[in-house]
Amino acid sequence: MSIAPFLAAAVQFEPLMFAKEANVRQLLTLVEQAAQKGARLITTPEMATTGYCWFDRQEIAPMVETVPGDSTARFAELAQRYQCYIVLGMPEVDRQTALYYNSAVLIGPQGVIGCHRKSHPYISEPKWAAAGDVGHQVFDTPLGRIGMLVCMDIHFPETARLLALDRVDVICHISNWLAERTPAPYWISRAMENGCYLLESNRWGLERGVQFSGGSCIIEPDGNIAAVVDGGDGIAYAEIDISRSRQRQVLGEPVFEQRRPDYYHSLLSDSFLWNPQNFFGLYGQQPLPAGKHSRITVAQFSSTERVDDNLATIIAMTEEAVLRQGSEMIVFPELALTGYLTGATHAQTRQSPAVGALVRLSMKLRVYLVVGMAEKQQDKNYNTQVLYGPEGLIGCYQQIHLSQTQQQWASAGEQWRVFDTALGRVGLLSGHDALLPESARILALMGCDIIACSAAVAAGFTGAHQGSTVLQSYPIPTGADPLHWHLFRTRAGENNLYLAFANAIDSTHELGGYSGIFGPETFAFPRQEQLLWQEPQTVTQTIDTRSLVGSPYPTNVVRRKDLVTMRQPHHYKPLLN
Repeated sequence: MSIAPFLAAAVQFEPLMFAKEANVRQLLTLVEQAAQKGARLITTPEMATTGYCWFDRQEIAPMVETVPGDSTARFAELAQRYQCYIVLGMPEVDRQTALYYNSAVLIGPQGVIGCHRKSHPYISEPKWAAAGDVGHQVFDTPLGRIGMLVCMDIHFPETARLLALDRVDVICHISNWLAERTPAPYWISRAMENGCYLLESNRWGLERGVQFSGGSCIIEPDGNIAAVVDGGDGIAYAEIDISRSRQRQVLGEPVFEQRRPDYYHSLLSDSFLWNPQNFFGLYGQQPLPAGKHSRITVAQFSSTERVDDNLATIIAMTEEAVLRQGSEMIVFPELALTGYLTGATHAQTRQSPAVGALVRLSMKLRVYLVVGMAEKQQDKNYNTQVLYGPEGLIGCYQQIHLSQTQQQWASAGEQWRVFDTALGRVGLLSGHDALLPESARILALMGCDIIACSAAVAAGFTGAHQGSTVLQSYPIPTGADPLHWHLFRTRAGENNLYLAFANAIDSTHELGGYSGIFGPETFAFPRQEQLLWQEPQTVTQTIDTRSLVGSPYPTNVVRRKDLVTMRQPHHYKPLLN
């Protein structure tokens, strides 16, 4: 059944602690204002009825409610009067267990439709709340299929993916987001990589010394920000066209058809639950390399149909990066050796002269190279990345997720590949692989310090920010930024690793590009990264994959992987479908 486009509204609001009744009344006023304007789906911030920064269970006890309860009944009356749907953020108490939860409640004209209990707690929730126990559900409504996430949930790509695999049309993400300028890159990434709408209601203001970021917005399936409120109470309005979500595409690709769940079993693992220095060294099999302070480079250029010309460009860029920049690893774009527009026309074998030339180059200059090429292997062709190093040809990765164009000439690979080097543990991915969040996550769970991503991604993975008036502590940026959002920066941060993204550009230097080296911590400012625009050139970044010598536990985030450690994989079984 087709659903006509409708107006949606994301409410931004600053609740006050110990003023629940006043908060509820003000929320009702804002929600009614949106409904009177014609909004059919309306979201409110996380913990909107009570405020957020509670010390403990005892302090918040007078504020919690059951679902359904008094507050949900008041919003249900409003939903019935205006025939709209409301997502309410509130602290919930379970009648049977007396456990408290940080919850989002979907309310319609007939009352409570469903409830999401925050499944991935932020640092504050364990002070008073239990982790959510109801999974990640999608609810059918006359407006389409609606799912809910609460704040920290969205740091983990698995949560939005679970909703997307259940055919969600709109993710209602309610939050008390802080420590960066908003709309947050995580919000944009989750909409774009799942090809769905995302309604974002965030709070603003200062509470117990915590500055919240505002930036409530409505994000379209391509990552475009349709409407935004910067600071202060307010409402963002935009039209939702469910037919766009139901295309189920990312950058024009049917990524959900291209998933390879037979290769995703490690997503259910908890490899960082134990000390990684012990876990990866168990039984003496593949202990993590020592790591080092080093310099890595990404190279951006337009490959041609001539292998010899491409080889000459690779050699020249390598010599420049090693001799002038001191680079120890250089990552080149997808199909850089054979041409990204020519498919398998110039496919090479591992014994080809051009491959031999790159072996000699890496050995001569004592440098690691990651170079993409079309590879011929018996009667099949593959989109392959080759890792060369001081010891010669180290290994290859054959792309597992194939785009529509690549399916016309390439066979899909069947194995994730990671390699231990002097720089650390290195995983290889193509750009199309990395559009699917499962890929980088699996390499992170395998202990990667660095992902070398050779890409030929055309456009649509970056976004600008015009600047925010919300005050933030130095050095959090608040000004305008033409590359505020970069999908591959998100990939690095959510997996706590360095990601070297080497993207191709076309001959006009107008498509593709925006290559970069991204650091392992999303909320570390100034950012540990280097970026390119759309010109043929290289850029080099210093990285560090070491932990303190003698420490019994990793002291470096790329080894500790805080966000990976906080995953809740018992929820993730549907990712294998």
